[in-house]
Amino acid sequence: MAKIEGETVIRRPPEVVFDFVADETNEPKYNPHMVGSRVLSSGPIGRGTKFLASFRSGGHMGPALIEYVDYRKPERIVSVTRMRWADVRGELGFSPSASGTRLQWSWDLHPVGLVRLLTPALTLVGRRQEKATWSNLKRLLEAGEC
Repeated sequence: MAKIEGETVIRRPPEVVFDFVADETNEPKYNPHMVGSRVLSSGPIGRGTKFLASFRSGGHMGPALIEYVDYRKPERIVSVTRMRWADVRGELGFSPSASGTRLQWSWDLHPVGLVRLLTPALTLVGRRQEKATWSNLKRLLEAGEC
């Protein structure tokens, strides 16, 4: 298992950051590895909502099924993501800060099969990619482009 954690502060209210992030169809706007995402569930986004996303990695495309297993607006989203090469349990926390929203992320990456041998490298790459992804979100939201 690999643990990937981090945080950033975004100069927007927690409700704005939460709502934008909770809608996984927005993620391709700030995550260059996600090329598409669509909602599979009906009704409002919440616990049990499922998304089907497409990721690009190393020139390959792959699907990911994302399900929200805990959803407490505007404080916390816990998800389980299933991909061919790994399962990921993720938690996003949104809390007020003096200048906006403190966004924290924590991912437990569980590679499967021979990919487990690459866990140390996946951890390093994952930390770098997550930092870049959330930095992109920060720039996007602070620029008011959404």
